[in-house]
Amino acid sequence: MNIGRAAGLPIHLEGLRLGFDGGLEAVTPQARTLDELRPVLYNQTAVGPDAVYLMYRGVGWPEDRERAARRGLRFDLTVVTGELLGGEYARTFGHYHPPMPGSDRTYPELYQVIHGTAHCLLQRLRPDGEAAEVVVVMAGPGELVLIPPGYGHLTINPGPGPLVMANWVAAGFRSDYEAVRSRRGFAYYEVEHDGRGYFVPNDHYTALPPPRIGAVLPPGRLMLQPGDPVYRCQADRLAFLVDPAAELPVDGD
Repeated sequence: MNIGRAAGLPIHLEGLRLGFDGGLEAVTPQARTLDELRPVLYNQTAVGPDAVYLMYRGVGWPEDRERAARRGLRFDLTVVTGELLGGEYARTFGHYHPPMPGSDRTYPELYQVIHGTAHCLLQRLRPDGEAAEVVVVMAGPGELVLIPPGYGHLTINPGPGPLVMANWVAAGFRSDYEAVRSRRGFAYYEVEHDGRGYFVPNDHYTALPPPRIGAVLPPGRLMLQPGDPVYRCQADRLAFLVDPAAELPVDGD
């Protein structure tokens, strides 16, 4: 399946893997396996595909990668299977970002759906580790999702086919997965019953706030037209990803 127009790069999708065309340098993905995800799954005895999602880091034309690296940025692609994991929709592990140097503002991140549908689950924690706020952003092809400072996040694929996500992120920082592992996941799991998805509370949290629906990011905030590949976003519009003094785009709420 050719997804190059949506991605802004000559790539295609073969099952769960990306193919690189037109002289674009191929990137070897890092796989997140079912066994690696098991500690944070709704059903920890779930059966499913061995590889749940593939992460392609540092994708792009050489001159674009070099330009991004000079600004401390990296462009990635992630492919998430559409198969269920013991009744739960396939999703990423989930993590939090550290603060930017010299600031208490944590690194934000910018996503775009290239193919499929994404349910992005964001949560903000209280000082005691309990969930203070839970937000679900439902995004379709071409739509943008902003992960604002202070929020952990994971991406859910409600299927039925694979989900392809692109993202711009600051290069080089180390994400925090242990805070998610210690609670056996985020505050809610999304499971399927009778063909419909439901959010089920994670009983390793207490007094959970109900999930609220968040909005996708209007592309005009990044000087993009609807459906424009985020890969082509001008670098100065991405300064907020690496500079704590840069203005954050409004998320549309």
